[in-house]
Amino acid sequence: MRVLIAEDNALLREGLALLLAGAGHEVCASVEDGELLLPALLEHRPDVAVLDVRLPPGFRDEGLRAAVAARERIPGLPVLVLSQYVEQVYASRLLAQGAAGVGYLLKDRVGRVEEFLDALERVAAGGVALDPEAVSQLMARRVHGDPLGALSPREREVLALMAEGHGNGAIGAMLFIAETSVNKHIGNIFAKLGLPAADGGHRRVRAVLAYLGATGGR
Repeated sequence: MRVLIAEDNALLREGLALLLAGAGHEVCASVEDGELLLPALLEHRPDVAVLDVRLPPGFRDEGLRAAVAARERIPGLPVLVLSQYVEQVYASRLLAQGAAGVGYLLKDRVGRVEEFLDALERVAAGGVALDPEAVSQLMARRVHGDPLGALSPREREVLALMAEGHGNGAIGAMLFIAETSVNKHIGNIFAKLGLPAADGGHRRVRAVLAYLGATGGR
């Protein structure tokens, strides 16, 4: 994969570049300044971008703002946020654009290199990689009550596996049911959570966000 890195910490930036190269990926660009990030994303159009939230010159939300702007111009551009912080406003906007191909990991909670690489590949393929703690913070001001109360036990199992990033085929194998049954359960989940068909592929992400918000990421 062609990966773009946006990180102001030189040691971490170079470490990521070495890690990605060792895993067989190409670092097509590396930037340390928020003002350089959007032009770099538009120029290189990477297979996936790994970026921090807070970048120079302001160290506020430059990375996320650039990601939101880039995905408005390149719909579906895969972005993996790797940060110490959860920036609520622009993180929510990034997910609201259509969270397929979006990841948000907290640096302090990435325990193994394999977890990071797996999340990167999942996001690049159009999947989702969301740290439960980040989601809990993003969902903290959401609706009260249990939005999952209408789901059957089996539907909750399917949704839990969706939240772990598994595809329909893998979910069927893990629950020992046919993939067609998985599809039916997912359709019921969407209906019970009030996610209309017009929402397209975003429904899966919104269902996962509802699950993580309701369970506190457990």
